[in-house]
Amino acid sequence: MPTLEHNGIVEMFRENPELAPHLMATLFHVDVPPHASAVVVESSLDQLLPVEFRADLVLELRDAAGELVLAIVVEVQREEDRDKKYSWPVYVAVVRARKRCDTAVLVVATDATVAAWAAGDIDLGLGLGHVKPLVLGPTVVPAITDPAEAGREVELAVLAAVAHGNGPDGMAVVQAAVHALAQLDLDHAAVYFQIIYDALREPMKRALEALVMERQTEGKATFPPFAQKIFERGISEGFRDGERKGFHDGERKGFHDGERKGFHDGELKGKHEGELKGKREGELKGKRDVLLRLLARAGIALSDEQRSRIVGCDDGATLDRWAENVLEAKTAADVLS
Repeated sequence: MPTLEHNGIVEMFRENPELAPHLMATLFHVDVPPHASAVVVESSLDQLLPVEFRADLVLELRDAAGELVLAIVVEVQREEDRDKKYSWPVYVAVVRARKRCDTAVLVVATDATVAAWAAGDIDLGLGLGHVKPLVLGPTVVPAITDPAEAGREVELAVLAAVAHGNGPDGMAVVQAAVHALAQLDLDHAAVYFQIIYDALREPMKRALEALVMERQTEGKATFPPFAQKIFERGISEGFRDGERKGFHDGERKGFHDGERKGFHDGELKGKHEGELKGKREGELKGKRDVLLRLLARAGIALSDEQRSRIVGCDDGATLDRWAENVLEAKTAADVLS
């Protein structure tokens, strides 16, 4: 089932059709044919392939005369799926036969294990022919730590943060990507930031949150406002709620038990519980915001009742499922099914 990360990365290539040929040329050193335009044509592929064969995205590159010079099938792969080793050659063969042009498969797999699996040659039989996917994985996507470089290659910086955010240079890579997002509009920046944040493991999430809090305390606002606001909901509010709950719980416990220790234990426990609660509420609020932005970008209108249903949802899995539904939905009812 598609996830926010899957859909978000697909949208990244959909809204930036030149991104795929650019990465193929710069990272794989492929001789991409000179072209004047790159356009998304996934609707055409729907007519070419049966239902069970659906690529995430198909791009056409045309020269100045309008001649088709290359077709690129873009696939986002988050886990190993043996069926893909059979369907990817189908994409290449059908598109190549119908469009009469060279065709390549570009797979985005930010997990190292999945990327290594996807990059293997696909033998078509008896060693007489093969299809070789180009795989954007951790060994190909550079770990961008320079904010200036990230600013020049924003989409690549986002992919780098997802691929390397949990590695040795993870903090520097994530910081560079987050700073680069500041040059995008708020909707795109928020979606990309959520993709990066969701890809981080808990230790890195906590380290990033701690860094943001430290910078805020020192008055060094080095993170873009949208990132700070997301963290403020999940951390700053958590600390405030925890302190208030801890104080009152500890005060009552100390009063009734007549022990000074009760006050301090209750305060610390309450602070911790409040911090966790605040963080969870912040993450839910972030998921709701991302879902609403995805709906707006997809042009799907919401009734007041449907909007209230989203805003009032406190189940992260449900919000994730609704976000996954946006890609293929035509109405709000499709999304909230």
